[in-house]
Amino acid sequence: MYIAMNRFKVATGAEADFENVWRNRDSSLAQVPGFVEFRLLRGKTDAEEGYTLFSSHTVWQSEEDFQNWTKSENFRAAHRNAGDHKIMYKGPPVFEGFNVVEGI
Repeated sequence: MYIAMNRFKVATGAEADFENVWRNRDSSLAQVPGFVEFRLLRGKTDAEEGYTLFSSHTVWQSEEDFQNWTKSENFRAAHRNAGDHKIMYKGPPVFEGFNVVEGI
C-alpha cells in the first residue's frame, strides 16, 4: 500500500470555497487501477498565520499505481483548473508520500 498526501494552507474565510472545489471537481479516481480510497481532511485553524490546514489523502495498492495515475489523462483532467483558485491558498501544496510498513 502507498499513501499520497498533499497539505494545503487555506486562507481563513476560504474554507467553504475550498471544500466546494473538491466536492465539485471532475474526479475519476474510482476507475483508476490501484486506487483504494480518498479523504479530504480538515485540520486546525491558525488564526495568527491566517489559514486552516487541509490534507488530501489517497490510498493506493502500490506506489507504482500512484505514479501511473500522475502520468495519466485522468490526473491532468482532475488538476486542469487548479491554478484558478490560487487566491484561496497561503503558499503551494506540500506533497508527502509513504509506503505502508505495517497496518492493522
